[in-house]
Amino acid sequence: MLRKKTNGVARRPQRTSILSEAANASVDRRAFLRGSGLAIGGIAAIAATGGTVQQASAASAAALGAVELKKSVCTHCSVGCTVVAEVSDGVWVGQEPGWDSPFNLGAHCAKGAAVREHAHGERRLKYPMKKENGEWVRISWDQAIEEIGDGMMKIREESGPDSVYWLGSAKHNNEQAYLFQKFARYWGTNNVDHQARICHSTTVAGVANTWGYGAMTNSYNDIHNSKAIFIIGGNPAEAHPVSLLHVLRAKEMNNAPLIVCDPRFTRTAAHADEYVRFRPGSDVALVWGLLWHIFENGWEDKEFIRTRVWGMDQIKEEVAKWTPEEVERVTGTPGSQLRRVALTLANNRPGTVIWCMGGTQHTNGNNNTRAYCILQLALGNMGTSGGGTNIFRGHDNVQGATDLGVLSHTLAGYYGLAKGSWQHWTRVWGEDFDWLNGQFAKVKGADGKDKDLMYETGIPVSRWIDGVLEDPENMDNPDKVRAMVLWGHAPNSQTRMVEMKKAMEMLDMLVVVDPFPTVSAVLHDRTDGVYLLPATTQFETYGSVTASNRSLQWRDKVIDPLFESKPDHEIMGLFAKKFGFHDRIFRNIAIEEDGITPNIEDTLREINAGMWTVGYTGQSPERIKLHMANQHTFDRTTLQAIGGPADGDYYGMPWPCWGTADMKHPGTPNLYDMSKPVAEGGLTFRARFGVERNGDNLLADGVYSVGSEIQDGYPEFTMQMLMDLGWDSDLTEDERAAIDAVAGPKTNWKTDLSGGIQRVAIAHGCAPFGNAKARAVVWTFPDPVPLHREPLYSNRRDLVADYPTYEDRKFYRLPTMYASIQKQDFSQDYPMILTSGRLVEYEGGGDETRSNPWLAELQQNMFVEINPRDANNIGIRDGADVWVEGPEGGKVKVMAMVTQRVGEGVAFMPFHFGGHFQGEDQRSKYPDGADPYVLGESTNVAQTYGYDSVTQMQETKCTLCKITVA
Repeated sequence: MLRKKTNGVARRPQRTSILSEAANASVDRRAFLRGSGLAIGGIAAIAATGGTVQQASAASAAALGAVELKKSVCTHCSVGCTVVAEVSDGVWVGQEPGWDSPFNLGAHCAKGAAVREHAHGERRLKYPMKKENGEWVRISWDQAIEEIGDGMMKIREESGPDSVYWLGSAKHNNEQAYLFQKFARYWGTNNVDHQARICHSTTVAGVANTWGYGAMTNSYNDIHNSKAIFIIGGNPAEAHPVSLLHVLRAKEMNNAPLIVCDPRFTRTAAHADEYVRFRPGSDVALVWGLLWHIFENGWEDKEFIRTRVWGMDQIKEEVAKWTPEEVERVTGTPGSQLRRVALTLANNRPGTVIWCMGGTQHTNGNNNTRAYCILQLALGNMGTSGGGTNIFRGHDNVQGATDLGVLSHTLAGYYGLAKGSWQHWTRVWGEDFDWLNGQFAKVKGADGKDKDLMYETGIPVSRWIDGVLEDPENMDNPDKVRAMVLWGHAPNSQTRMVEMKKAMEMLDMLVVVDPFPTVSAVLHDRTDGVYLLPATTQFETYGSVTASNRSLQWRDKVIDPLFESKPDHEIMGLFAKKFGFHDRIFRNIAIEEDGITPNIEDTLREINAGMWTVGYTGQSPERIKLHMANQHTFDRTTLQAIGGPADGDYYGMPWPCWGTADMKHPGTPNLYDMSKPVAEGGLTFRARFGVERNGDNLLADGVYSVGSEIQDGYPEFTMQMLMDLGWDSDLTEDERAAIDAVAGPKTNWKTDLSGGIQRVAIAHGCAPFGNAKARAVVWTFPDPVPLHREPLYSNRRDLVADYPTYEDRKFYRLPTMYASIQKQDFSQDYPMILTSGRLVEYEGGGDETRSNPWLAELQQNMFVEINPRDANNIGIRDGADVWVEGPEGGKVKVMAMVTQRVGEGVAFMPFHFGGHFQGEDQRSKYPDGADPYVLGESTNVAQTYGYDSVTQMQETKCTLCKITVA
């Protein structure tokens, strides 16, 4: 928050004595920290360094005794900041930022600087527990695995495997994420998902369907080369603070104008050369308003569009409707300002576009993300250093967990769920396809034919509560969800929490696997059937993690597991043993001496063996560790190593890192950049959508990457294509045998387990996935051309008539409402727009950060931002308690913050709080000693129904509310 802190801490008393001084009295900062026990280690450490952050060194560490320095990666956002931990006698005694890291350059944000307390925190879940007769009871791991396993197998026998939902985590490392989705498939369900569904699923869908891959195209570091920076629906100053170093570097060194478009004047907007306020939910209209000026004045890159883009003529037809007058009517943004922004972007190329969840979390989020892409295509800003779409992912490994298939609609590597995709992965796993298929349920479809759920999308995490509450007759799930496993997930990050509470109470079993109890432990009023299993933090295990720019980094284990916590992959091993498929699921992976835990390095090698689609094949454990050990050799802007053992590689080998590790592909720093050979990190647009559409050529027109022997567009590579070109003679005997074992001439670059097709294509200067045009029109989506559609809960009834939402329909196994909600007018009783977002002090659902005294002290109250005019009209004073109520009946009691950050008619709440529910303090419901220091209402109690038309992303940025004095 941008307000002076109060001198007191939260006035709610703690039940336990761990922080009794801090909790039972109003204290200042020094007393708070002294009472937390941090004065012994943390304050003393600060005093020893004069209150400054210093570079860790062997000499300074030696002064403390036998101290080891261990490198890890921050567990909060996706920047990928290196943490250097100082460990003495197995105790983590100090930390410093990684000065050699090209990502954080010796910097930390508040959260990153406090991660030691995340691992050593007193408020962690310390041992397995279950709820029995309304009380938390300590149990052993053996008892927990037996009881949970027996209960799940009983549910499976009665209702089928799809009645157990496996909710994974963006906090798992890559190897754990991969094993988690594999585990769910061996259980026999696609009811598996994770946080990406509710943060950037509309990005992945929209961007991948525009040019082939659904990820950040460039990098934080490449922003140094940008001549203009356009941020929409993102607040990196708070959500990704260290990323702002890179943004400001471009601003200062290139004089790059920074344009921030947001309904709220954020900390990021405070740095802007041009701040554009617009009405929440009108992103497409805003972007089309910019493109109206670009097309009207001929500022588009006509040659780029001719050679590398398909469908821009249809975009122009839609954009022509968005005159400055209409754009202002819909967005509230003056046409004169948008013309100025459009001219700025046209005159300062290459420019980059950055977005976050402000653009994605909408019922038409896929339209928003595609509109952002089209803006860059029109300006010719793609495939170039300083340009691209720099999509800032949220959690530290949400990119990796997405890539590795912790999703209800695809296997690892975005292979999908088609039969050929399963056959590919069973070949990788050495598994009998028929056995695995037998694990899945078969049901009768609406047409009376058998439907194999192995090939059907599962329920997304955004809708798991409907999997519990909905009548099975209305679902494509065989029965209701009866057991819910929340494995590293904060439920308060999801909307409709009143209904979530009801769903939790209807379950047969609720299992939480997490370092902290989370809101899952207290939201409901259950007296039994709840289990809490303590997982370690990522600092008590090791493995790889993927930053937002697609680079892989390696975390070393800092300390051994604390209390009775276990690493996530060990817990998976215990359940796999209980369910009887331990030997099968880990057949290609070495097992540690305990006979249970799969080896991390071997797990990554299995990932390398199968992830050909996105190029997770060249980043072997050895290569990633080499990069971490030699961070100092990588250029801070290009990310390329200058000499040293990794000479020529790009830091972290951002995917695609083609072929096998032996090929030593350097990684791809900027996607779709044809100015360098594919072998050196260059790339074309992916030929993912065929070669023609309605007679139009979809392949690139006369352009190609440097060194390509095919000097025009071309389709994706298959063995047959190599044969037709006469390049198949370049294959080794082993590669040819592996290709023949898959499908002979029909084997393609994605299914060839030898990597031979990729190797030979690249040797001839070609991209294995082809050379095509990006498509501005996605004919497979509900809106092929992105359209503005009013939110389901809109107070602009005039615009609802002109820009209605979709008709109700069923997808992802569930009926989904659109028009049936929007046709109801709630605006008289709920006149204000409600939106939500992040704070710099906390992250995600906030359980770990609100349990960290260093951070908890900084922000102790949940609040709602309200414009002074609205506050005065309602009769609200700054600091007063108010009720914020949504049109579906959920309401929260929070502190009012009267500020001009939000415009008139708009209210904002952060989403990191939990532990209060509709005015009730739930502290007494936590296990002893595991309640976060700071509790508060969850904004998502008041947030409402609404899901994206392609991905089922939840709507959190635009609903309605009313605010009253409490």
